[in-house]
Amino acid sequence: MDHDGQRAHARLIFVLLLVFSVGLGRAGQPISIHVDATQRGEPLKHVWSYYGYDECNYTTTPDCIALMEAAARMNAEPVYLRQHFLLNSGDGTAALKWGSTNTYTEDENGTPVYSWDLMDGIMDAVVASGCRPLVEIGFMPQALSSRPQPYRNSGTYRLDGGCFYPPRDYDKWAELMRQWVRHSAARYENVETEWLWELWNEPNINYWRGKFEEYCKLFDYTEKAVHDVLPGAVLGGPHTAGAPDFLRRFLAHCATGTNHVSGQTGARLDYIGFHAKGGVRLDDGHVRMNLGNQLRIHRRGFGIVAEFPQYRNTPIIIGEADPDGCAGCPSSKFPERAYRNVPAYGAYEVATMKYSLDLAKRQAVNLRGVLTWAFMFDGQPYFEGFRTLATNGIHKPVLNAFKMLGQMTGDEIPVVSEGALALDAILSDSVRDRPDINGMAVADDGRVKVLLWNYHDALVEAEPAAIQLGVTLPAAFRAVRLTHYRIDDAHSNAYTKWLELGRPQNPSAAQRDELRAAMQLETLESPRRMDVANGNVVLDFALPRFGLSLIVLEDVS
Repeated sequence: MDHDGQRAHARLIFVLLLVFSVGLGRAGQPISIHVDATQRGEPLKHVWSYYGYDECNYTTTPDCIALMEAAARMNAEPVYLRQHFLLNSGDGTAALKWGSTNTYTEDENGTPVYSWDLMDGIMDAVVASGCRPLVEIGFMPQALSSRPQPYRNSGTYRLDGGCFYPPRDYDKWAELMRQWVRHSAARYENVETEWLWELWNEPNINYWRGKFEEYCKLFDYTEKAVHDVLPGAVLGGPHTAGAPDFLRRFLAHCATGTNHVSGQTGARLDYIGFHAKGGVRLDDGHVRMNLGNQLRIHRRGFGIVAEFPQYRNTPIIIGEADPDGCAGCPSSKFPERAYRNVPAYGAYEVATMKYSLDLAKRQAVNLRGVLTWAFMFDGQPYFEGFRTLATNGIHKPVLNAFKMLGQMTGDEIPVVSEGALALDAILSDSVRDRPDINGMAVADDGRVKVLLWNYHDALVEAEPAAIQLGVTLPAAFRAVRLTHYRIDDAHSNAYTKWLELGRPQNPSAAQRDELRAAMQLETLESPRRMDVANGNVVLDFALPRFGLSLIVLEDVS
């Protein structure tokens, strides 16, 4: 038998042994997971490097700048940031679920007056951090609103202000677009090739107080104005809440409808956006998430896009994809949102990314991004339970999950897990019976990386899962250096440390140092060398409920 034949035979024996151990696993033995690094596919798409938040004026604060810089560092692909309220009238004071730049006003004669100072501060901070803008065009300046009074929402969690109404003058709106895009292109490099633009947020609910056809009209005016200045700019929409019939009707307008500006057929659409929220609730006193519902909305949105042959290859950005629908509702007041400080949030996010990619492949659509509508809230108490990635500059466990995802560079390789739930089962029943213990893996010419999770919808205590991970390695690998990163209650978890410190709201310098040490991505054990036997390595370890393990095997032959 030649060398290749020996390796193939060894791999077959190895897989058979794993299959045998699967049978044992059902009787209490370790759950077997097999990764084959000799079967490299396409590069793994990094759809997760997209983030957003309501309060655009937070962008210039020290904590937000530090978090943007961290996001840029931890992702191998460009990071895009999206914010609400970029065109709102006001003095630029940051507030919960509100923001303003006062970009557009009019003098006593009705002549437009443009002011870019506050907008420049926001975009300067994004660009300087190493991130890129996903520019949300909205909402309506007071001087252009068809219902300017009352302009501001009547409450923090209400959407009834004049900023959500159509313009009283579409030509003035279009000129505002031209001025904004022209100013941006003059101030920043590569705006035409690197920035993304979108019109509005969730126009199918109260963020838009106009009719459907008025949104289409606004899109047509916006599209022409943006592309008059930058023909190569990427502009998308409609970023609906969920994947309702509004999305289908909008795609039909862009594909075959009458353009409100030119009178011709259709409107240019560079990418398609919609949003999806899973849903959380209290069930017998514990939090229950709903990964299945999250993915069902993704599937429905992909299906609507697939109905239009002309959009089969058009990029899709799920512009908000989150376990629930209110980032600004803290778990201190809304206990069903208590997942936000603990590792369950990160496990949910990682599983969402993997299964969203699987759905996109199944439905033959072009998924570009899955945006996490969570960043930070300035000036709020530590670990108050907002949907954030960090609190007062302290990284939460969920941000460490994104650090793990950022390391997943390379070509996809197959993962077969005895503990995995079938995608159709998750779509049908979510993760309500046994947990989903699964992963994704990549390989390049010198490393293999395996990211595993132990996820369940219910936030209840459970025994850790015993894992036996077998990895078939390329022929060149004779020895590897193992680095095993872990997120759980005891690792990469500043929230646990904060609890241990007595929940301080004014931590001392020493306590801040402890929190900063605990927020780093930690290893489960010291890195070590492993010999490769017959082309394989085997690892045995426990993976707690909601735990995440990133195993990196680096060739040191």
